[in-house]
Amino acid sequence: MRWGALGLAGVIAVAAPVFAFALPGLEAFAQLERGKWQLRDAAGEPRSICLGDPAVLIQLEHGGISCEQEILANEKGGATVQYTCPGRGYGHTSLRVETPRLARIDTQGLIDGRPFSYRAEARKIGAC
Repeated sequence: MRWGALGLAGVIAVAAPVFAFALPGLEAFAQLERGKWQLRDAAGEPRSICLGDPAVLIQLEHGGISCEQEILANEKGGATVQYTCPGRGYGHTSLRVETPRLARIDTQGLIDGRPFSYRAEARKIGAC
């Protein structure tokens, strides 16, 4: 499935500040380098984000929306988070850290009545 019009565009515009307090202590996120990252799924064109707080990778389709989050798994190599955004939908995202500059994302859920489900690769490509 292609990136949602609201989702990834919202992440690009609000990369770090909105989630600065979200999901503290996820071991996998501590490994990821900050900077410019490229997100690529199987069907769409690559998109770039300035990654200040890796927690934005959990809510790609609900970027900039305040959501309740529940950590389902928290390991050094990855994390799984389920979240609910009142009135906007929900999501379930698993993130696996391959290296400090490469992560794999598997996400699915519902945003504004539309389902989404895809796998993406996130790769650091430089500084912001």
